[in-house]
Amino acid sequence: MTDAHTATAAVTLDRTDPESAIAAAAQRCSNWGRWGEDDVHGTLNFLDDAKRASAAALIRHGTSFSLSLQFNMDGPQKGWRRRTNPVHTMLDTGTDAEAGTQGFPHGLGGADDVIAMPLQCSTQWDGLGHIFDHGRAWNGRRAGQVVTSQGDQVTGIETAADLIVGRGVLLDVGRVVGTDGELPDGFAITTEHVERTIAAHGASAAVGRGDIVLVRTGQLARARREGWGDYAGGAAPGLSFTTADWLHGSEIAAIATDTWGFEVRPNEFDNAFQPLHQVAIPNIGLFLGEMWDLDALAENCAADGIYEFFLTAAPLPVTGAVGAPVNPIAVK
Repeated sequence: MTDAHTATAAVTLDRTDPESAIAAAAQRCSNWGRWGEDDVHGTLNFLDDAKRASAAALIRHGTSFSLSLQFNMDGPQKGWRRRTNPVHTMLDTGTDAEAGTQGFPHGLGGADDVIAMPLQCSTQWDGLGHIFDHGRAWNGRRAGQVVTSQGDQVTGIETAADLIVGRGVLLDVGRVVGTDGELPDGFAITTEHVERTIAAHGASAAVGRGDIVLVRTGQLARARREGWGDYAGGAAPGLSFTTADWLHGSEIAAIATDTWGFEVRPNEFDNAFQPLHQVAIPNIGLFLGEMWDLDALAENCAADGIYEFFLTAAPLPVTGAVGAPVNPIAVK
């Protein structure tokens, strides 16, 4: 097992040269070919059956936590990148049943509904077809041969539908590093902050191969208190670009945060857009989760001092999707 505390050395950042920094990080952290030329699972290869079985032993009390936001029209989206909040519409209702207009015999009535929404409008996973690097998708494939108008024909999110189950580890960076449990917008979480948080939490927060890491910044708690504002796409705390080597060297299976964009915003370069995504998804093959509600779980972990748990976080298997909603369940 790789020791995530010592997996990487400190990485400096030249804010004026994003192109070189991204290229260098992509080369250092590339997992292309690691699991064969046909691989579609990326870092989920680190999470095997033995690790799932071991994770099941972490259930001590049976206390469970949903880590999902509610999917409704009061969500965080405001139309940027054409992302809207879910639109929920009733197709049949109780009033229809009372009126006797549904056409069922013997007094039977029922309700039915439909939802329309972007697949990444709330708590979700970014799939491996979500981001490209210079026209290349995960494992070095040409982006145009992976994702077409028919969807992701190779690494569609359905390929991960039965895999994201295992040991979850909460790193409450907001509580350890921040003020009153929250990091300010624009705060870049470095590897040093990650390691400090692990040390503060103790042995149960040790991160190793195949783990699913959850990083709490506290931004969601602030948005819940003050309103969504620019939560979707605006300034936010998040992972520093310099953590790319830690993400690669720790050999984690996946990582999620309580923010819209996972990495710090504004991004750390003078001219860049989500550069850590550009390294993490197409080059490392890492699944990223965003907009996860970690607050209740964090309170429980702080109370009992246990930061590891059984986690199941299967994406909705929409065929060919490059991301998908999820209702993650942590069980302690």
